[in-house]
Amino acid sequence: MTTPPQTPLSSPHAVRVGALAPLTPPGWVDAGRHLLAGMELAVDEVNSSGGIGGRPLELLVRDTAADPLRAEAAVRELADLGVAAVAGEYHSVVARAAAARAEEVGVPFLCSSAVLDALTDAPARWVARLAPPQSRGWRIFADFLLAEGHRRIAVATQPSVYWATGTGILRDHVTPRGGSVVELAANASTPAALCDALAADGATALLLLVGTPDPAVPIVKAVRADPRLSHVLIGAPAGQPEFPGWASALGADGAGIPFLRYLPEHSSPLAERVTEQLATLLGELPSFVAYEGWDTITALAESLRTQGRVSWPHLKAEGTRGPITFTRTPNIPVAQWTWPPIQVTDRCPTTLTTFRTRYTP
Repeated sequence: MTTPPQTPLSSPHAVRVGALAPLTPPGWVDAGRHLLAGMELAVDEVNSSGGIGGRPLELLVRDTAADPLRAEAAVRELADLGVAAVAGEYHSVVARAAAARAEEVGVPFLCSSAVLDALTDAPARWVARLAPPQSRGWRIFADFLLAEGHRRIAVATQPSVYWATGTGILRDHVTPRGGSVVELAANASTPAALCDALAADGATALLLLVGTPDPAVPIVKAVRADPRLSHVLIGAPAGQPEFPGWASALGADGAGIPFLRYLPEHSSPLAERVTEQLATLLGELPSFVAYEGWDTITALAESLRTQGRVSWPHLKAEGTRGPITFTRTPNIPVAQWTWPPIQVTDRCPTTLTTFRTRYTP
């Protein structure tokens, strides 16, 4: 499925929703493609069932390319075009910029995938989120590591508020439980030098808080090839191994690397139907990000149908991963779905296309 970075206006009578997704580098293109596929499938289903009060639902797609300034400009443009809401985005820093602009111009923004707790600086009226906040998901990942016996944890990290926040969450959670976290700067060393530092430190788990494919893929290859580190668990809480490109780039080296996946342990009949349709659209099995896209548009459409506008306190919709409602949660400045399902998953070493559930809270 190919979609141009920007879609033109078509029907003056349509109910328009803006869609933000990283569709070109340096954005995580696989994530953007899956997110957009889910949103587009949901739009097709809304329109096949009568649209919004007889009016078609139309998606106006804007490519953020992982650029916060580009996202801000897109939100302003979409608001000027009179969209009923803005939806989507994957990258947390980009979503944060989009959320700030949405709050400024007064257009509803339902964030699909980004997890930074502080999606806005202050309590927001116009912004809501489907994905769980980073503090919830990454604490669950830390619990998984502790349950597996890992007390000395290393993180290979790059400069970013997202990675820095994740490191802080991990450290704050494991330190009172007898663990420790050491940071290894991925940008300041080669994969070989990082392996030397990891071997000298004695950590039993290495978490990839870095972009993919670079430098994540070279780091994995180096660690897997180093006999000193054969006992080290590699983890990727941000979900890098979820997409087919990971398996293509790493083969067997990419298996057994746990990550956070926002799916239930068992699929509902609705999810199974959507899975089949998404697989046809994508030409591959959908990631959890594709379900986030479908759920986003379905929730917005239900609010527009029943209330004539987007209203977070009264929004109720049946999503692929369970009933969706939004509440105000302590320390989260935006309306939040509480809670999407979370599991720690990896690719099965014997069958790379099969995922194993390693831990559920």
